[in-house]
Amino acid sequence: MSDTNHRVVITGMGMLDPLGLDTASTWKGLISGKSGITRITQFDTAGYDTQIAGEVKGFEPTDFMSVKEAKRMDRFAQLAVAAAKQALAQSGLVVDSSNCDCIGTVLGSGIGGINTLFEQAKILIEKGPDRLSPFTVPMMIADMAAAQVSITLGLKGPNFCTTSACASGADAIGVAFESIRRGDSPVMFAGGTESAINPIGIAGFSALKALSTRNDSPETASRPFDATRNGFIISEGAAVLVLESLEHATARGARILGEILSYGASADAFHMTQPTETGEGGVRSMNRALERAGLKPKDIDYINAHGTSTQLNDKMETAAIKTVFGEYAGKIPVSSTKSMTGHLIGAAGSLEAAICALVITEGIIPPTTNYKNPDPNCDLDYVPNKARKAKVDIALSNSFGFGGHNTTLILGRYTGAGI
Repeated sequence: MSDTNHRVVITGMGMLDPLGLDTASTWKGLISGKSGITRITQFDTAGYDTQIAGEVKGFEPTDFMSVKEAKRMDRFAQLAVAAAKQALAQSGLVVDSSNCDCIGTVLGSGIGGINTLFEQAKILIEKGPDRLSPFTVPMMIADMAAAQVSITLGLKGPNFCTTSACASGADAIGVAFESIRRGDSPVMFAGGTESAINPIGIAGFSALKALSTRNDSPETASRPFDATRNGFIISEGAAVLVLESLEHATARGARILGEILSYGASADAFHMTQPTETGEGGVRSMNRALERAGLKPKDIDYINAHGTSTQLNDKMETAAIKTVFGEYAGKIPVSSTKSMTGHLIGAAGSLEAAICALVITEGIIPPTTNYKNPDPNCDLDYVPNKARKAKVDIALSNSFGFGGHNTTLILGRYTGAGI
């Protein structure tokens, strides 16, 4: 491929999350306002402040891999392989010796194999170092989801992991987008995966006072932008997209699901866990994405907000959107699908980018559920409680992470003649 600005399109999507084990069930849940948040079943939560989460229910790894393969993967990698296989199937792409060398993989994970780390640490303490599994390290390290997708699908192009906390999945898509755009690879599998619903994951985030403690009402605990919000809901899952240069996709007659128009990233350089009050880092990531796409604020038809349901994030993101979009901010539908899926950490940005593609193709905006008590600091159109039919040609998705990571992706309708 020549070193030019290639257009980058989406030809396949795969997802597993608290709302379902595939794209269709996830989308159905989103537009019906269904919550995927329940009491935790993966371990005994007695004594924990937070006892609710968004689990991927009914997932059987052996539906996607052999028993032997499953035993050598942490759950976060299993979910990634499953999502990648779904994306490959939808794309219709055939991977073989003629093209495998130039197909790459970029998968984000904010935490990695924490289930393996926790279980093996217990064995170390209780039984000694000689009892540890030889697969402890290769199952634990964050890049292993990308590696396992590469191994499983035979993808021999660039292969690596992005780790930028809750922006990891969005950054993976952004990095893959840039790689295709500059001509490095014609096809990339990109997305994010996470599975941290275990004692140390829940206890660790609880110690930060970041999680909701509404254990008596799991379905209503995630309430982004609502005045009574009191923390996010940790969830697990994976979302993977097949991205291709437009030339490659059209040459093979692929069905195009949407287009990645731009990627903007920035850092707060401020605090380990807290955003700046004005959201200036988010302002810069959104402005960069708009500028690189050659778009103006009024060109955006929908914003999928980071919208975590924490007091600081939702106030900050609202302020940032108002700074970037000015008087137009109140006219843009803004929703947080985390109200239904919870927060998938490293997979959140990729899931929400995929949701934006679905919004564009289906003409329906998922709601921000559990929005009942307006907050004077959060005064935008959050599409409260009920999905809304709307023609969306261009959507913007925000992802912000601990460490001050800010990522913005812009997706558009594929028209064939440019947007």
